[in-house]
Amino acid sequence: MKNRIRDLREDHDLTQQRLASCIGITQRKYSYIETGTQPLTDEILIKLADFYHVSIDYLLCQTDNPKRA
Repeated sequence: MKNRIRDLREDHDLTQQRLASCIGITQRKYSYIETGTQPLTDEILIKLADFYHVSIDYLLCQTDNPKRA
């Protein structure tokens, strides 16, 4: 499965620390989410979708269209 969350972060030239800070979590927690060690919560999904201006379906690889409905 694609790791769209990591790919988006790298495409925006962000470190895990910087992105975690932007969405209000620790770098360690973000790292666990990105590697799949910790599940992605609804709250974090919403924060990431808002941060990147993409749909949650796009983050979850349910669509290749990043636009929100």
